[in-house]
Amino acid sequence: MSTEVTMRVGLLSIAIVILASAQQPTNTPADAERYIRDSESQWAEAVANGDVSVVQRILADDFSGVDAGDGHLYPKSESISWIQAHHSEYLFNHLDEVKVRFFGTTAVAQGSESWERRTGEPRRGRFVWTDTWVLRNEHWQIVAAEDLIAPPLPSKSANTN
Repeated sequence: MSTEVTMRVGLLSIAIVILASAQQPTNTPADAERYIRDSESQWAEAVANGDVSVVQRILADDFSGVDAGDGHLYPKSESISWIQAHHSEYLFNHLDEVKVRFFGTTAVAQGSESWERRTGEPRRGRFVWTDTWVLRNEHWQIVAAEDLIAPPLPSKSANTN
């Protein structure tokens, strides 16, 4: 085998290992928790930046969510179309906190995110939510979500005397 062929085989092997690890972000419980936390943050950011690829990746095809505004149930497709139609209304939407608990191949993530809109009332607010994640075919996806509207967190610079 020539040196060039050996190098190509070696580079191809490295590329395969990198791709396999990128598709399998949940080899350990710590990896799974990191993946879920990162995905929750990316979903929050998508509300303001319009990146629906995040939602397409993390929501299961049989996903069902409960709308924070009127309580109606919505599927994955409605979540995607809502972000596409409304993301420009938001200045930002950031994850505040998330706690993840595991129950075998199920995880429950509970947290909150703060947002500010360009227009409309209220101008600032927060969602508090619970997402149910399930490990299917070696991939964690959200199968259910329930959001509540909550008042904004107190400003960190507020006087606490």
